[in-house]
Amino acid sequence: MAVCLFDIDGTLLSSGGAGQAAMEVALESTFGITAPTEGISVAGRTDRAIVTELLQFHGVEDADSNWIRFVEAYLTQLPHELTSRDGLILPGVEALLAELYRRKSLTMGLLTGNFRRGAELKLSHYQLSDYFLGGGFGDDHFDRDDVAKAALADIRGKRNLANDAEVWVIGDTPADVKCGRAINATVVAVATGLYSMDELEACDPDFLCEDFSDVELILGFFPVE
Repeated sequence: MAVCLFDIDGTLLSSGGAGQAAMEVALESTFGITAPTEGISVAGRTDRAIVTELLQFHGVEDADSNWIRFVEAYLTQLPHELTSRDGLILPGVEALLAELYRRKSLTMGLLTGNFRRGAELKLSHYQLSDYFLGGGFGDDHFDRDDVAKAALADIRGKRNLANDAEVWVIGDTPADVKCGRAINATVVAVATGLYSMDELEACDPDFLCEDFSDVELILGFFPVE
């Protein structure tokens, strides 16, 4: 049994900026902050790291109560932003997931920087939830490598997999390539996020594609039945 661990944003779907918008609303509703935050990078990072930097940037006290209030406000706002924005499932994703799901030789999980509940909300909105059995999320970890290790441990435990099972990581950022290497995974990089083919190629993934439109080609990257 092989394990395929998918990133969400920029790999499976584009939320139309719903996550950033929900964080901005949460900042205003919780702390009255309306100042811009364009200098904080988000691609390939965990929500834990992003929100920690966001609060520090605006001088919000590093206290558990502030963290809890902000995250609750963010998760409350996220469904509204998902509904109101022109997001989409990225090309070929639905067909690819459906075909991989049919393969008895592999299990699909998530390797995402999203908070677990945020990931659930996004996947449910786009009706992609049923393909995935657990994974790793951005609630507790600052480093995506640690999310990768948690994702693999979660799927291994649920499937009772051997330590030498094949592992694949699929993502759209250099951080996805890096964290894939941290768990000795074969890495598929896709240029449907913020990074170009050239930028991803420089990270030396095992496979690289512009998108998942050519499903038959992409399926050839993964373990067969």
